[in-house]
Amino acid sequence: MLELVGAHLQTESQAEFDHQFAPGQITVVLGANQSGKTNLCRLVAGQNSRARGQVLLDGIDLKTVDPRKRPVSMVYQAFVNYPNLTVAQNIASPLLARRGQGMMDKKTVAARVDELAHKLQIHSLLSRLPHELSGGQQQRLAIARALAKQAPVLLLDEPLVNLDFKLREALEIELRELLRETNTIVIYTSSDPRDAFTLGDEVLLLAAGEKLQAGAPLDVYLRPQSLAAMQLMADPGVNKFERDSRICALRPEHLRTVTDTGIDMTFDMQVSAFETNGSESFVHGEVEGAQWVMRCDGMLRISPGQHLKIGASASDVVQF
Repeated sequence: MLELVGAHLQTESQAEFDHQFAPGQITVVLGANQSGKTNLCRLVAGQNSRARGQVLLDGIDLKTVDPRKRPVSMVYQAFVNYPNLTVAQNIASPLLARRGQGMMDKKTVAARVDELAHKLQIHSLLSRLPHELSGGQQQRLAIARALAKQAPVLLLDEPLVNLDFKLREALEIELRELLRETNTIVIYTSSDPRDAFTLGDEVLLLAAGEKLQAGAPLDVYLRPQSLAAMQLMADPGVNKFERDSRICALRPEHLRTVTDTGIDMTFDMQVSAFETNGSESFVHGEVEGAQWVMRCDGMLRISPGQHLKIGASASDVVQF
């Protein structure tokens, strides 16, 4: 078990929080830029940052452990690999350190490199140097090297953010299956709520260095404790309005045209923009003086400037 006690992630924030990360689980730490995600990772890894707090691993305070010897692996946004080492040598680098300590023989190192290269689908690239790899291949290599260390804690700081969408989607699926074969404590930071559902056993929401909410992704989605928490779990952002002096919010996917069934409340939208990817459509417009977006399945025949009657079920409205 990894525990943060009195974690303080930003100098601007006075808030501190505690949190526990369980072995064998992927915790997606979700937040916007500057929310404290990277500072959390650096705190756990023992790297220089504005964050402070106690980090306990199975009851042992990691402050007593040299950062270079902490049982923690980390993968960064950038493709960080040793440029003068081949793919095979990069993967083997943390294993060779252990071999130097008499903990692993040459045959075992080679077998582990081969196993990880196959799992990350870079086995045919073992003799290449990092500059000869694509972005996706370089990040696969960085992940393989981190896994080779076999540390009980793996930190993935937005590792796929620099990849194109299709490649990122494929890697996420592979990564989820690969990590769930281990008993590793995995902390995966992201600004995309889809990652919480794709990868996460748990989601931890951060804003301005503060812990907003944590729990199973679906539970947090269905029962947000604040408007800020609801906003983080929405893509695009939520639509806000007032009723009876209370702040209300609707997710874009819960809005529909009034021709649909199950609508309890309606709104008038002045359409300002329309976009579609074929499988989904996004209608942007003004509702009650605010900018809203409706997310629908399929393709709609809608044009900018059009007046549209939209609605939602009262059960989908969240009040704060």
